[in-house]
Amino acid sequence: MSAQRTVLVVPGSGGCWHLPHQLFAVDAARLRGAQAHYVSWRGEVPPEPEARGPWAVEQIAAVLRGLPQPLIIANSLGTLAADLAAEHGLPAIWITPLLHRPEVVEGLRRAGAPCLLIGGTADSSWHPGLARELSPYVFEVEGADHGLRVPGPLARSAVVLGEMATAVEDFLDRILWPTMHR
Repeated sequence: MSAQRTVLVVPGSGGCWHLPHQLFAVDAARLRGAQAHYVSWRGEVPPEPEARGPWAVEQIAAVLRGLPQPLIIANSLGTLAADLAAEHGLPAIWITPLLHRPEVVEGLRRAGAPCLLIGGTADSSWHPGLARELSPYVFEVEGADHGLRVPGPLARSAVVLGEMATAVEDFLDRILWPTMHR
């Protein structure tokens, strides 16, 4: 296992990194030797949408300082770090990215490192065509909402979670860390 692998985990607006989809993504990186570092939001998320970006980016940048080229795994509000990732050439796994926010889209357009975009077609923040334009690595769930839940029995959402975990592992093994054989 490589001590050089580092992951910066950025939560959504709820501040929790233990949502199953983000937890599984982080676990996939840990199983490949990565050490996780977590952003904890300080204070309340600003109620004004235009204030959320600067508020989040300042906090993410503070944790990012000193980390050796981490992989970013961010959920929802945390995807406001897309510009930081582009600025530093960092790979990322963006879970339910805010593709309706211009600063997120512009950051993703400038990305020089590979990124996996994960979203659902029933999420108003997700735009399938735009996602595929921004990255060749997209995991899309038909009918999933912003929490990647699909209608019907919970078992269907659990299946989605397993498929998403496999997509993350494939991205890590084939794109980011292909020299590691499991």
